[in-house]
Amino acid sequence: MNTTSGIILAISLIIIMFGMGLSLTLSDFKRVLIYPKAMIVGLSCQIILLPLIGYLITIYLNLSPTTAVGVMLLAACPGGPTSNMLSYLAKGDLALSVSLTAVSSLLTIITIPIIVQFALIEFANQSLAVSVEALTMVKQLFVIVLIPVGLGMLVKGQYPHFALKMDKPVKIASAIIFILVIIGVTISIKDVFMSYLQEAGLPAILLNVSTMTLGFLLAVIFKLSRPQAISISIETGIQNGTLAITLATIALNNAEYSIVPAIYGLLMFVTATVIIFIRKPLGVKDELSVEE
Repeated sequence: MNTTSGIILAISLIIIMFGMGLSLTLSDFKRVLIYPKAMIVGLSCQIILLPLIGYLITIYLNLSPTTAVGVMLLAACPGGPTSNMLSYLAKGDLALSVSLTAVSSLLTIITIPIIVQFALIEFANQSLAVSVEALTMVKQLFVIVLIPVGLGMLVKGQYPHFALKMDKPVKIASAIIFILVIIGVTISIKDVFMSYLQEAGLPAILLNVSTMTLGFLLAVIFKLSRPQAISISIETGIQNGTLAITLATIALNNAEYSIVPAIYGLLMFVTATVIIFIRKPLGVKDELSVEE
């Protein structure tokens, strides 16, 4: 991917993260302290369970180094605006979904370089120079995640009516940008798309389905409400593919690492759509947990 494409991709992600900031307030972060159980379960799924499942998939399927690094890079990323949108459509706990996305986005500024460093050493026999490239990745994450989200929150605090008015258009724009990114990556690898699909399709769908299932089951085990379980399931299984693609092409300077996130981006909507359609006709009582 050339420099111009990389810049466009980074700008697109910044716009998405700014839009996410428009839907956040400080009270969303206070939820971590007020209702800790749902947040602890959700964050544990995202920060610990997800990379672990990704690693087990790469080992079990004996993936090529490129695909293995792509799986781990994707597993290291937090949820994104897409997961918030899908949680809303599936009648999940939207506030929990947004809170998990926000907090995990901040935490992964630290965890992504660590997981990527591990993946490069383990699968590609490479290493990020901790003092240089890893620090650069942290800076890039800071610029494309933390600053835009912070600015969005600032705008929401100063101009709440504007933020409310922009909520729906920004969500639509975010979805469109994400789809365009997937299309762009798919076009760039169109000559070898089918071979890449054969290599990356199975690990991508396994990562998606297994993490969504385990996220839901853990929420049920910990006696969380049905909407909370739905949100944790989606937040665990729907990753920020745009961020993974951006890091692959800009931070790691290897577009091939973006193949798994691109394939994943195409497949995850299938499973998410199934959940939404199953969820809508259930008509079950979405009781609140005792804690909530």
